[in-house]
Amino acid sequence: MGNRTTTQKLSEKETKQSRHLITPFQTLKDLPTLLSRSQCVLHKHELLICGGYEQRACYSYHILKNEYKFICEYLSDIKLNGHCVVKLVDSSNQITLLSFGSDRNGKNKHTLVMKYVSVWNDTSNKSNELNNYNQWVSFTDNHNHPIIIGRDEDYYTGVRAVIGGSNNHLLFITYFIDNISIWCHCFVLNSENRQEQKMMKTNQEKNKQQYQMLLFCEKEGLSIEYNEDYNTFQFHQLPIYKDIAIFSSYAYVCINDVILFFGGYCYNYGNAIYSKSVHRYSIRESKWITFQNILPRSLYDCVAILSEDDNRIHIIGGKDDKDTTVSTHMKTEVRVWDPLLLVMICLFIYYFDETQKFNCLENNK
Repeated sequence: MGNRTTTQKLSEKETKQSRHLITPFQTLKDLPTLLSRSQCVLHKHELLICGGYEQRACYSYHILKNEYKFICEYLSDIKLNGHCVVKLVDSSNQITLLSFGSDRNGKNKHTLVMKYVSVWNDTSNKSNELNNYNQWVSFTDNHNHPIIIGRDEDYYTGVRAVIGGSNNHLLFITYFIDNISIWCHCFVLNSENRQEQKMMKTNQEKNKQQYQMLLFCEKEGLSIEYNEDYNTFQFHQLPIYKDIAIFSSYAYVCINDVILFFGGYCYNYGNAIYSKSVHRYSIRESKWITFQNILPRSLYDCVAILSEDDNRIHIIGGKDDKDTTVSTHMKTEVRVWDPLLLVMICLFIYYFDETQKFNCLENNK
């Protein structure tokens, strides 16, 4: 009897442990290299991973194949230290990327572009056509003169940018005014921005274009509203949740009405603090939530990106609580963190189920 009782207790303990080990994060194939402070862009079924801290190599990760392929490297004189990469042009066959940044001291600024064609396609018969593709080249004007984004005095370590405007022709940039120890902040364009067509009774009809951006870093939160017609900005303070107020260098992603934050780092009164928490900010409700589900490990200087086809969030690279750069790549489902999407899925399932029942009744008449 004693042995049976012991076995039962162990079984209950193991059950509790197994429940505790259940995580909404799925580990994927490791990155080809250790990587932190990287930048990532989505292109169809590919995640384009564009360098990182002191790492010049760029790779394509194929979402369906769970495999990586080398694309190219930044030139050897480019120092990557919290750079920024955005997608300028997106077409069915190729995209154009813009990369810019500086070193820690605001020097050695780079502004480069890449015309990317998928490395997963068979390009063996197109080698001559692709000579100018899949490599970083200087960003130039119509007279082939190099263009450098940023003034000499600007520190672009940890710079962030989004593209907006009526023709996606405006680049909004945020960065720190001096060389301070805060690396990465959150800067996103509200994905629910609408180009409101408001007819103004003036001498001519005019479309009123307004865009909202949101910025978070440690104790600061801002809503930035830009009016394209009048070229004006308005700033509004946003609330910051106490559990995330001390952190920066987290991964973040904006989906529908919410921004999700993963991990983070802070140096507080001589102590380094590492986070494995996941937070959510609702833009419409202006409310914060900290989830009970957490990252499998403490992580910062990582990057998060949404795969829109399958509604998965990928979290790539970063550093752990020993300040060691990792090659970790994991993903998680959006519906775990966004209840609105879960409600929409449930409503669809319910509607589909009711429709099937109705069809069955009709067929049985």
